[in-house]
Amino acid sequence: MIVLLTNDDGYQAEGLRALTEAFAEAADFSPYVVAPDRERSATSHAITMHKPLIVNELCKEGCATWVVSGTPADCVKLAVEALLPKKPALVISGINRGANLGNDILYSGTVSAAIEGTLLSIPSVAISLCSRDSGDFRVAAAFGVRLARQVAANGLPPSTLLNVNVPGIPADRIRGVRVTCLGTRRYQNVFDRRVDPRGRVYYWMAGDACDEEESEDTDVAATLCGYISLTPVKIDLTAWEFVEELKGWNLE
Repeated sequence: MIVLLTNDDGYQAEGLRALTEAFAEAADFSPYVVAPDRERSATSHAITMHKPLIVNELCKEGCATWVVSGTPADCVKLAVEALLPKKPALVISGINRGANLGNDILYSGTVSAAIEGTLLSIPSVAISLCSRDSGDFRVAAAFGVRLARQVAANGLPPSTLLNVNVPGIPADRIRGVRVTCLGTRRYQNVFDRRVDPRGRVYYWMAGDACDEEESEDTDVAATLCGYISLTPVKIDLTAWEFVEELKGWNLE
C-alpha cells in the first residue's frame, strides 16, 4: 500500500524521520517521502504559482524521497500528479514539532498538506506532537501507523481528514485516545519593533498560546489531560445554519 509522507518542518525534520522509519518497518506499507527543502511552518495552504518548483531526488535506502522547493501543499500536489508511480492510498503529514489544535489548523502547513490530499480524494491524516522541546516522536509515529491501518480498512467520509495531536509525554503517561472537536486557541501576539542597519523599521512576531477553559470534548482539553486527540475535520466551511437567514436579507 503506497503511503505519501510529507510535512511542513522540512525533509530533515526528526518528526518526518520517525514517521518514515515507522512506516518502512510496517510490512503492509510502502512509504514515499515528498517534503519541503526547508521549514515551511505556518504557510497554511499556500501554493507556488509564479516561480518554478525545484525537485531533487535523494538516494535513501528503503524509501524514495524527493525534496521540493515549495510549500507542503505543493509537495502533495506534485507527488500525486507527477512524482509517485501511482496514486497513493493514504497521505500522512507530520509529525509536526508543536501542536496543531483548534484554530491553529487554519495556519498550519502540516494540516494543509492533509487538506490537499483530501482535495485529491485521498484519505489523509495530519499528526502533531504537542511539544517543541521533546525530541521523542516514537509514540506519535507508532500511533500514526496504527491509525493508517484503520483508515485504510474503514475509509473516511468525503472531504474529511483526521487531525491528530499527541501529548509530548512518555508513553506510559498517555491515558488513551479521545475523539474530539476543534477547540479555541488564542495567542497573545507580540510584535517586536526593530530597526535594520539602513534605518528601516521592521517587526518580528512572537507570542504565546493562551488556552481558554475548554469543554472536555475539545482537542485542547484532551491533550492537556494526557490523551491523544483525534479530530475529524471537514473542508466545507459553509455556515449552513446561516444560509436561510441570509437569503432573507434585502439585497436586491
